[in-house]
Amino acid sequence: MPIADRLAELEIKLPPAPEPVAAYIPAVRTGSLIFISGQLPLKDGQLLASGPVPSRVSLEKAQAATRQCVLNALAVLAAQLDGDLDRVERIVRLGIFVCCEAGFTDQPKVGNGASELLQKIFGEKGRHARAAVGSIALPLGATVEVEMIAEVS
Repeated sequence: MPIADRLAELEIKLPPAPEPVAAYIPAVRTGSLIFISGQLPLKDGQLLASGPVPSRVSLEKAQAATRQCVLNALAVLAAQLDGDLDRVERIVRLGIFVCCEAGFTDQPKVGNGASELLQKIFGEKGRHARAAVGSIALPLGATVEVEMIAEVS
């Protein structure tokens, strides 16, 4: 099934590709790999979640925020591919960063929000390697940040 049809079936509309918030570019292609810079959970210019998990942001809200990060990353990827996400051969790797309290160890559960969404969209091509790590702070006070590497044709 074409990815555009799959997104429609899942009632997902990709946002416009976010602009960088500092001195970097949204993506770099080298060979068949596209490296997507870290994406924050921005929607319509506003953070969906800010502050640490679990004291200010619940696990469920953090998972939803990682889903928004993935949608933003896919918007950047689509822009690199002239809108054609069918050129994605595989999502290779995600880096999940979670602003969290000391002692919080459920970063992988937060990351599942992103990973499960990619598998719903891309099927087997959406299965990927991943790191999920805790941080004391993230850019703009975001709860999560997600970076992505995709293999494309």
